[in-house]
Amino acid sequence: MQLLTTPWPIGAALIRMITGCLLIYHGSELFMPDKMQGYSQWMNDLHYPMPAVAAHAGKAAELLGGISLLLGVWVRIFSVPLILTLLLITFTMGHGKVFTDDQHPFVLALLCLAFFFNGAGIWSIDAAKDKKSQSPT
Repeated sequence: MQLLTTPWPIGAALIRMITGCLLIYHGSELFMPDKMQGYSQWMNDLHYPMPAVAAHAGKAAELLGGISLLLGVWVRIFSVPLILTLLLITFTMGHGKVFTDDQHPFVLALLCLAFFFNGAGIWSIDAAKDKKSQSPT
């Protein structure tokens, strides 16, 4: 079975790109006023300072971070706000129940942590830039 013998760099690239798509999907709610109003109200109920700004910043982090992961550009840089946003969702908007209710954002945070440590890998703009900078001119 070819799938079971796929080298790790290819598998990691696929995981990075799929994670990016998931985050783009969640971040695209930034353009849905009703959803954003609901998130702002929820954050207000949780006593966040500047709840509308916080809601928009979180969705922007998901959207821009997702694009970063999908394309593989500045992955380590964008992983930091993603990790912070997803952990904030897990432990403050959620209840930190990482084995049940808050598993989804926590697992995404763990994936982003892996991307922070490992970078974009193959099939990425970062890899193409590195390859170009290493080639003799």
